[in-house]
Amino acid sequence: MAETILIVTEDAALLDDLLRLCAAAGAEAEVAHGAPPDHGAWHGWSGAAAWERAPLVLVGDDCAGIATGLGGGGSGPPAAVRRTGVLLVGRDLDDSGVWERGVRIGAEGVVMLPDAETWLTGRIADAAEGVGPPALTVGVVGGRGGAGASTLACALAVTAARSGTRTMLIDADPLGGGLDVLLGGERTEGLRWPAFAESRGRVGGVALEESLPRLHDLSVLSWDRGDSVTISGDAMRAVLTAARRRGGVVVVDLPRRMDEAVAEALAQIDVALLLVPAELRAVAAAHRIAARTRMVLRDLRAVVRPPHGPYGARGYRSGLDEQETARLLGLPLAGELPWEPGLLEGVEHGRPPGSHEHGALARFSRAFWSRTRAAPAGEEVPGGRTPGAAVPPARSGPPGAPDRAPAAGRAAGEGGLPARGTDSRDGDLRDRGAEDGGWSV
Repeated sequence: MAETILIVTEDAALLDDLLRLCAAAGAEAEVAHGAPPDHGAWHGWSGAAAWERAPLVLVGDDCAGIATGLGGGGSGPPAAVRRTGVLLVGRDLDDSGVWERGVRIGAEGVVMLPDAETWLTGRIADAAEGVGPPALTVGVVGGRGGAGASTLACALAVTAARSGTRTMLIDADPLGGGLDVLLGGERTEGLRWPAFAESRGRVGGVALEESLPRLHDLSVLSWDRGDSVTISGDAMRAVLTAARRRGGVVVVDLPRRMDEAVAEALAQIDVALLLVPAELRAVAAAHRIAARTRMVLRDLRAVVRPPHGPYGARGYRSGLDEQETARLLGLPLAGELPWEPGLLEGVEHGRPPGSHEHGALARFSRAFWSRTRAAPAGEEVPGGRTPGAAVPPARSGPPGAPDRAPAAGRAAGEGGLPARGTDSRDGDLRDRGAEDGGWSV
């Protein structure tokens, strides 16, 4: 926890309520009984030092009048100590003057009890945890079974963690076998989803992170091998909200079905990647996934696989490339992702997806994070993403492979991405992937 919350009041009943809310939020509180009599007495006031350093200051309405150093003369606290994170707390909803007093002391808001107790408890907890900008949250979903969505989710998380970013990987697919297995950590101690299945309200971000298995420098919330395969929408919302409060990056492996928990996850995701093999049947299946996903999430982008799978050609050629696949889905193209040679063998020997620095997964993931974080300046959203910013597709082909020209009808910036693809066929990555086993986890 960060430094303590400052409470300024002489109202015993209000003080009891605020201390109770601090305790419920897991925060410590320091109490300054009353405000200084005038501005000249500010630096001799017992709460002056705490006023400047506390992450949140709760001022009782009884201490905000014009007869105190907080509200006197219509100017509030001295200009040198005006700050953010001050809330005026009152009880009388019919007192119109409370808003004027809030402005006078420089409060960022007025809170009325008992109506706003739940909100204020969350605000206190956020301040005590030292909450900053929320995490950039990325979802990954497969356009069909075996497309490799779980593997891509792991690779994105491993790559982000390797760069030094605080990273959490959340397995939202209870039928996927567990991402801890894919990362080689099924025996690592820590909580799994069943421990959070009944969560309601607020989950502490620090407590969540510290309770999870730590694998490859990232925190992983996965499923265990028990029979429980359901979580409520409330539990998903509580857990994902806590994960986002910690900042950095959150990657969510999404199932292809839609239920209440998945809808709650999509509501908190900034951008999602739909992984689709460039095959007609896969595109048909992915179109349904895209339609349902875009009912909740605006920013959905296509990641396209070459038209043959990891074990060689399927006996036909679809005639689709990444540009045509994205066009048929009506989605902006995030890039092409070739099948990576030797991935399954690496996972069996404890090397997680994305750990091979020159592999297709690592190259795609590095490019994706680089382009997502380097979006042009504009209106900021949670995670620092700029809506509608023109972010080129991630490159996953061999170093030095040329970009293709934009496809007709795919305007730069549509859905946040121009329609440039990556020609990964230079270097015969497709052929080598077919010969060497590839992957389809």
